[in-house]
Amino acid sequence: MTIEFAHALIYVVDMDDMIDFYTDVLGFTVTDRAPIAGEGSPEVAFLTSNPDHHHQFAFLQTRKESGDSNNLNHLAFRVENLGTVKATIEALEADGRATKLAPVTHGNAWSIYFTDPEGNGLEFFCDTPFHVGQPQATSWDPDLNEDELTAWTEETFGDNSRFGPIGDFYSSQQELLA
Repeated sequence: MTIEFAHALIYVVDMDDMIDFYTDVLGFTVTDRAPIAGEGSPEVAFLTSNPDHHHQFAFLQTRKESGDSNNLNHLAFRVENLGTVKATIEALEADGRATKLAPVTHGNAWSIYFTDPEGNGLEFFCDTPFHVGQPQATSWDPDLNEDELTAWTEETFGDNSRFGPIGDFYSSQQELLA
């Protein structure tokens, strides 16, 4: 059995601000938006960045106050490449509503962790060329170019006992899960 994560429903306080942040800053699109059970009921909005999914997020306007949630640390999204991770960092910094921006690498991924305007944790990441045994976490410098960052990542994590090409790791996972 293969299980694919499909979407998350997040309770929100300010629907318009959350939609604005997720569409203008993170590139999502609203696919539907309406009261959940007719006029006078809480509003629900559906957002996606994937044309093959009706929604990756649903926002339900029922949260009483914003601030850090204690139910979920973060949701993670794989993006195409390091350029997209860096562009996300730039967009977040320019917009200013995201907080707790933290570029973190686990050796196998270059990530930007942050919280949205209502305190929900998010991670946007791309794979590095390497697999590294986990857990690992250290900050990385977004000003490095890809060649510099790759060399730094290999130097930083190369002595890890499970260090190797990420493609080899994924191949072994495919065999294991087949």
